Amino acid sequence: MSSKLNKNQIKRFSRQIILKNVGIVGQKKIINSKVLIIGMGGLGCPVAEFLTRSGVGTIGIVDNDLVSLSNIHRQSLYDEGDLNKSKVKVAQKKLKIINLKTRINIFNFKLDRKNFEKIIKNYDYIVDGTDNFETKFLINDLSLKYKKFLVTGAISKFDGHIFTFNFNNKKNSCLRCFYQEETISDEILNCEYEGILGTIAGIVGTMQANEILKKILNIGQNLNGFILILDLLNLNFRKVKLNKRKKCKCN
Repeated sequence: MSSKLNKNQIKRFSRQIILKNVGIVGQKKIINSKVLIIGMGGLGCPVAEFLTRSGVGTIGIVDNDLVSLSNIHRQSLYDEGDLNKSKVKVAQKKLKIINLKTRINIFNFKLDRKNFEKIIKNYDYIVDGTDNFETKFLINDLSLKYKKFLVTGAISKFDGHIFTFNFNNKKNSCLRCFYQEETISDEILNCEYEGILGTIAGIVGTMQANEILKKILNIGQNLNGFILILDLLNLNFRKVKLNKRKKCKCN
């Protein structure tokens, strides 16, 4: 863990440090943490922004897309001046303006097993902000293999799902326990087909960032073994038990 916080750090993070569940020790934990965010869209943008603002020391961001006009209503790090530019490069620039001390590592590629295995070992916490099941299952499987803490989000229309998986505990379920590959379609995750209110992405992404910070600080309750389902149109929130499937890869 790093040495004492300097005066600038104490002032910058004073509203966090004053919390008895954080304090100087907790802020040092945040500064020394390493988080990998996969997908810099509607979920990844608020996750990256608020983890940067909180003082997370190292953040990796993975995406190979370019900013398009239809992204801007929900992807909070981009504006019209960023059209047709690399999302990760634009995000890195914006995040460095927010907090110069946070190291932002960019990975401008489409995630696959080979390149994911090269980088996952360098991070303690993984955030899934992707919008297709092939990538979600890959993130799930390698986070399980390397025993990483994973926060997964999914959004559509006015709804959100949030999962947290602590793969250090062999008793815990995984994403495959909830989604059956043979019965799902990427259309339920794709805003192009289903549509999405921009604020839904911001709310769910911010909650994913909150789950990461809670885990870093080891405070509060978590969602291990449950899924949080948010109906933000009607303000219904449910925690549903996520049972481990007998024939799942996580056994």
